[in-house]
Amino acid sequence: MRKTEDFLVEYDDASGKKKADDSPKLMFGLYEWMDSVIYAVIAIFVLFTFFFRAVSVSGKSMQPTLNDGDWLVVSDTAYDAQRGDVVVIAQPVALKEPLVKRVIALAGDMVDINYVTGTVSINGTEIKEPYIKEAIKTARDVAFPVEVPAGCVFVLGDNRNDSLDSRSRIVGFIDERYILGKAVGRFYPFGTWSIYDYGE
Repeated sequence: MRKTEDFLVEYDDASGKKKADDSPKLMFGLYEWMDSVIYAVIAIFVLFTFFFRAVSVSGKSMQPTLNDGDWLVVSDTAYDAQRGDVVVIAQPVALKEPLVKRVIALAGDMVDINYVTGTVSINGTEIKEPYIKEAIKTARDVAFPVEVPAGCVFVLGDNRNDSLDSRSRIVGFIDERYILGKAVGRFYPFGTWSIYDYGE
């Protein structure tokens, strides 16, 4: 014999109609959301495995462009170095850690730094550098002018007076084979993606 409560039906007080059971709709919506999240995670995993990598910035040598603790998205697919690119370097040097620097000159370029005027010249032409923190005044142990060897690039930090870079023999010229890739944007802190907008 069935209990009385087995026959109870839930009705809407206003219309007197039987209430619809929303449970299946809620479950379907939840499954759809989970499905989307799973596909997004897979897509991100594939992108960062085969096309991009995430790299953190350590130190203040790239200020004001980048700060300590920033996280970059780095493209490492068939990279050809270009002047002005921010790159991540894995060249084995005494620092024993990846470097984030800006490419200033390419193979065959003649680089000259005038520490009196605080300017950098490539092949006899002074370059415009809207991205630097301040004029370059701090010399290292490399004498200028110098020619960039074949297969290498010359790099500097944007914080010229507080950066260990190609002005020092500790870093020197960077073999292009050790460039992990170009930084295409900054994903952390959020909302500060562009690293190539100099507000000119």
